[in-house]
Amino acid sequence: MADKPHMNIVFIGHVDHGKSTTVGRVLLEAGAIDPYVIEKFKKQAEEKGKATFEFAWVMDSLKEERERGVTIDVSHKRFDTDKYYFTVIDAPGHRDFVKNMITGTSQADAAVVVCSAIEGPQAQTREHVFLAKTLGVKQIIIAINKMDAIKPAYDEAQFNKVKEQIGQLLKSVGFKLDEIPIIPISAYKADNIKTKSANTAWYKGPTLFECLNNLKVPASTEGLALRLPIQDVYTITGIGTVPVGRIETGVLKPDMKVIFMPSNKVGEVKSIEMHHEVLPIAKPGDNVGFNVRGIAKNDVHRGDVAGPVDNPPTVAKTFTCQIVVLNHPTAIPVGYTPVFHCHTAQVACTFIELQKKLDPKTGQVKEENPTFLKTGDIAIVKVMPTKPFVVEKAKDFPQLGRFAIRDMGQTVAAGVCIDVEKKEM
Repeated sequence: MADKPHMNIVFIGHVDHGKSTTVGRVLLEAGAIDPYVIEKFKKQAEEKGKATFEFAWVMDSLKEERERGVTIDVSHKRFDTDKYYFTVIDAPGHRDFVKNMITGTSQADAAVVVCSAIEGPQAQTREHVFLAKTLGVKQIIIAINKMDAIKPAYDEAQFNKVKEQIGQLLKSVGFKLDEIPIIPISAYKADNIKTKSANTAWYKGPTLFECLNNLKVPASTEGLALRLPIQDVYTITGIGTVPVGRIETGVLKPDMKVIFMPSNKVGEVKSIEMHHEVLPIAKPGDNVGFNVRGIAKNDVHRGDVAGPVDNPPTVAKTFTCQIVVLNHPTAIPVGYTPVFHCHTAQVACTFIELQKKLDPKTGQVKEENPTFLKTGDIAIVKVMPTKPFVVEKAKDFPQLGRFAIRDMGQTVAAGVCIDVEKKEM
């Protein structure tokens, strides 16, 4: 199984459009969950008066969530098609999905946008599609769900109407329409998920699984310089200091000299382990623990990034970024200092310049030097970290150039780094 290329996929969409049901159905059709599990959930759903919720519950394996009938956390599930193996980054249908999409253990390579055939795209659908675009998700598939529930059921005219609306939306945020499949599905009844449905004989395009197989594997980041954000640091008796993290770019090998930034400490890699196996080389996507000579326990911390000594991770004195304000109760002025969540780091950063406001439809400058930003604005801003912080230009190292901005217990904005002024260490 492991020799198949790996893809991370996120399912997004308005809260009631059947996203969780779609994920559950895909997992069932791919053989990633046993049919008896669905049967069990079906009985429970009917007893609770929530018939048809059984697929959605696959991802909500936490009992408390089941009681409340909401999807809260990100859960990771694996499924295979004949061509790829996928990790589903299931994200809630509300704003926190953004934080999860950016700072989850993986970046999405592709997104399936689920939109109801009954209601068509909603404000949240637009927001999610726009975010996917801003956050660098290049490939998307549109699934127009609940075709069984429209009147008349499986009506081509209604599908075409919603397809047209979605098309406008995709165009307005800068996606190319000819590259995006739009499929009529019923996640609940399995129409056009794995096999072509007789109910939509008028539809000549691919099924959802065919679309998944048509995705392109993202270019390998192996050839880039090593960037390994540290999640934890352990001290193991008889072995020494063992930082743990996921390689985002480049490779890690024994005997390599690495520098940890912003701690500015250098060590030599003695050995690398993954899943209790010693590795001769570790590559992007590998979650590894590695034993480092010359590093003491308190030299390195979560939020540090390891890189080669001759190409150290960039510590920012200031950086310029493009952000989208998702949810802020008031206006954001210069001097605002929320917490930036980027790779494994969480650092408060101060907005020192609000440079431009952009038009979300065209990306053109709408206003120079605005006095404040509010929910819905897209802007170019310059920020200054309140303590040393590694961030890279998103075009050089995408995984270290995207972040969520949090304040008051919620994600207030998301963004990408476009330029960095280096801090001399």
